[in-house]
Amino acid sequence: MESLLIAQYDLVRSARGVLLAYCATMAPADFTAPISAFNHTSIRDLLVHCAATYQHWLVNVALGQSWPLPDAAAVPDIAALGQLYAQTDTLVTDFLEHFRGQWHTELSLRVPRRSEPVQLTPLALFTHVLTHEFHHKGQVLSMSRQLGYVPVDTDVIRT
Repeated sequence: MESLLIAQYDLVRSARGVLLAYCATMAPADFTAPISAFNHTSIRDLLVHCAATYQHWLVNVALGQSWPLPDAAAVPDIAALGQLYAQTDTLVTDFLEHFRGQWHTELSLRVPRRSEPVQLTPLALFTHVLTHEFHHKGQVLSMSRQLGYVPVDTDVIRT
């Protein structure tokens, strides 16, 4: 199963790579411009949020480590965002290695804003962060369209 999850994450990374390459074609001011229809968040802010979500759920919650979440203001451009995602890839690799063979094991985890521990499996956590990224990837493409760009195909299966 580990090889399947690694292969799945490689597909996610490939789609993300296309998205980041597309974002690199944007004017820097557009990359960080707040968009009113998206609660005044920027493309950069949303992509940093996605990386932070991987770090929060897989490292801080599942592994019980205290990893500082990234601040969007500390990610000024697409190059810095690429470095953030390289770090995120390492954290995902660590998570996958840590839970090798334990994908269906229920973990009792402390989750913010919950008074009682929540029962979650490593597979559920991994699925959550992947689907979360793809949800926001679609929003990033919509945001870019509002800024006047023509989105590229960033699906896992690209035509």
